[in-house]
Amino acid sequence: MTTVERTQVFLLPDLGEGLSEAEIVEWRVAVGDIVTVDQSVVEVETAKAVVDVPCPYAGRVVTLHGAAGEVRPVGQPLITIAPLDGGDEPAGHATYREEERAGSGNVLIGYGTGHGGATRRRRRPRLSLAPEPAAAGPARGSDVAGDTGPTTGGGPAAAAATPEPTALVISPIVRRLAREQGLDLATVRGTGPGGVIRRADVEAALTGPAARLAAVPDPHVALAPAGDGDVIVPLTGVRKVIADKLSRSRREIPEVTIWVDVDATGLLETRAAINAATPDAPVSILALLARICLSGLRRFPQLNARVDTEAQRIVQSAGVHLGIAAQTDRGLLVPVLRDAQRLTTAELAAELAATTAAARAGSLPPARLTGGTFTLNNYGVFGVDGSTPIINHPEAALLGVGRIVDKPWVVDGQLAVRKVTQLSLTFDHRVCDGGVAGGFLRHVADCVERPALLIAAV
Repeated sequence: MTTVERTQVFLLPDLGEGLSEAEIVEWRVAVGDIVTVDQSVVEVETAKAVVDVPCPYAGRVVTLHGAAGEVRPVGQPLITIAPLDGGDEPAGHATYREEERAGSGNVLIGYGTGHGGATRRRRRPRLSLAPEPAAAGPARGSDVAGDTGPTTGGGPAAAAATPEPTALVISPIVRRLAREQGLDLATVRGTGPGGVIRRADVEAALTGPAARLAAVPDPHVALAPAGDGDVIVPLTGVRKVIADKLSRSRREIPEVTIWVDVDATGLLETRAAINAATPDAPVSILALLARICLSGLRRFPQLNARVDTEAQRIVQSAGVHLGIAAQTDRGLLVPVLRDAQRLTTAELAAELAATTAAARAGSLPPARLTGGTFTLNNYGVFGVDGSTPIINHPEAALLGVGRIVDKPWVVDGQLAVRKVTQLSLTFDHRVCDGGVAGGFLRHVADCVERPALLIAAV
């Protein structure tokens, strides 16, 4: 049997959640490298997240199917691996043959490679100091000094090459955006921690006076004709999914928005009292608002629902899978806290903090970004008072919270300065009428003004 006949081809695994393709962001290995079972071989971007793909086979890399920036369909070849001969087995890998026979037990962040049931957590993104790989062929990125991986034979020419200036970039999305716009990241000043270049830094550089002189169009990106100085951002990846989902929501859902101003002074005082009693487990305003929403949805379950248009029915969910709108460098994401009604207020606070941090770091698996039944949107962090947000399809309602500011307010017939915010509820008029929506919003407003009502509502 020849080596070619014994090769194993790893296909891009089923990504689930309706995803049928993924774009290659960066190869972790090169042709000729030796890989082990479950070693991450490529980083890809789906419509929902950037993920590392582990290979279920061990051996020597024969072929990389696709270059950085290329979109690969699910089920198509991703990498071809040839088994090692006895003399090629690397030191420290005495169990190679045993692993190969056993196959991979890895699961790709909830997707699965089809070789087992064990799971492992995806490591957080690491700072990459490597220059962009050449578009002509696959290459490997390198990590922060001290974190080494398998070496490749670059040849004398590679060894003698003078290193190009590199930029401190953590996000593949940022690297890709710069590549598509022809922007040299070495010329960009990073404003993130430790000088990390963020998406906002790239966008600022693209709108600067030097942008039109430095920009060289990527031959792999088809750009529409533009005027002098225009910045073209391709509608791809997460941005495209956001656009498609919001457009579908606006097309399909007959939404209505109602709002009310509320005195949040009591809510702020309650939070201060809780945090004074439990300084090691602080509770955020967002966590208290989430608790209030859960109380309202228990009273008005019609809003914790979705419309199944094909079956012509309304489905009220048994559990509240609470979505939290979070602005990230990759765009607006809505991570989901499943069965949030089972969490205590302290647990809600901890889970919210961890989830939003993971969303901004880009380390949430795609499964955490789908399946919500109700969304809480704190747009007050942007310094605005009100909004008429678009419902996160296929949900039926969304509660928005504006900024909390000092305003004149009448208390017991006397004018006083209070902490006031505006609450808005956007709801699908197919699942309920104004009476239900108004009842929910009034309950939420009453609990914000008098948090003690939460205890009475339990």
